[in-house]
Amino acid sequence: MSSRSKQVTALEALGLIFDHDSKIEEDVSEDEDHLEVNSESNDSDYEPYEETANNIPPSKTFTSKNGEIQWSSSPNIRQAKLSAENIIETVPGPTRMAMTCVTDIKSAFQLVMPNLIQKIIIEMTNLEGSHVLREKWKEHSVMHLCAYLGVLILPGVYKSKDESIASLWDIETGRAIFHAKMSLETFHIFSLVIRFDNRETRAVRWEGDKLAAIRTVWDKWVEQMPLLYNLGPNVTVDERLVAFRGRYPFRQYMPCKPAKYDIKLWAACDANTSYAMNMQVYTGKPVGGAPEKNQGTRVMFDMAQGLRGHNITCDNLFTSYNLGQELLKRKFRMFRTVQKNRAELPAELLVTKNRVPQSSMFAFTDTTALGPHV
Repeated sequence: MSSRSKQVTALEALGLIFDHDSKIEEDVSEDEDHLEVNSESNDSDYEPYEETANNIPPSKTFTSKNGEIQWSSSPNIRQAKLSAENIIETVPGPTRMAMTCVTDIKSAFQLVMPNLIQKIIIEMTNLEGSHVLREKWKEHSVMHLCAYLGVLILPGVYKSKDESIASLWDIETGRAIFHAKMSLETFHIFSLVIRFDNRETRAVRWEGDKLAAIRTVWDKWVEQMPLLYNLGPNVTVDERLVAFRGRYPFRQYMPCKPAKYDIKLWAACDANTSYAMNMQVYTGKPVGGAPEKNQGTRVMFDMAQGLRGHNITCDNLFTSYNLGQELLKRKFRMFRTVQKNRAELPAELLVTKNRVPQSSMFAFTDTTALGPHV
């Protein structure tokens, strides 16, 4: 196996989905990531729709419920062809920068948890430890943090989801590797004082940012995601719920969900590999402010930053005719479900009486197509 193959295997084995040390700069040109996978990308504009008049059924015209949009039962006879801007020329997978930086397990781990973030965490943890335990606190180093993070990962490796912490360190029933890393007492102390920001200045920052407790680390983490992986042509934008029962002002209560109490994230992921290219924590409405309007549109544009020419799949939270038109202007194609009460839909499309079960009916504008199933 070649050295490059080993590097790629190390990346994939680690399940790389997140970060990289911002101090490591790519010594390979970014243009090298844009490898051509479809050479027939020069023809833009349009080409005739190759159907004879006999093959095209009579067209019907529908008007949307708000009276602003005209729909047709047949597509425009001049069928649009993908322009060069709509063809993804990058090869999906780890970027050249990511493959260059990985030489072993440790370097692969540092892409997920880079040195810059490790230094911030250990500095804030030492500050909190000296504040809570005073003279009893012993200064910890980045090595201690890595040991702690390793101990957090190991239960997942051993599939110990429902096993108590005490049993993991138990001399008879536990595993020796936990003792080798740190004592159970040290683990509890580290879990008590680990911090991602300065608690003494958090109150001021909290007034304008509900994510103040982790904002610095979170932003540095998210900024590096696109540098490590080239997405394929298909991207999914949706919400992601993380089970959480602690005290936090933007915790969501959803009785229909298994965990019921969650923190909600917005995420843009590669549809084939689930790699997260962009993520955003939903912190609710501003303190003393009104609920956000047109949230789906704002989230979609935030999540699509840095993308161009991709096919975006989402649910009806993000669906509106105007959003679809804006995405088309930015060279995206959007596939989504839509609520039947939307004013942009024609009423004829919603009639199910006398329709064949499991049949489809389509409606088109010059740039948009709808095909709800019955």
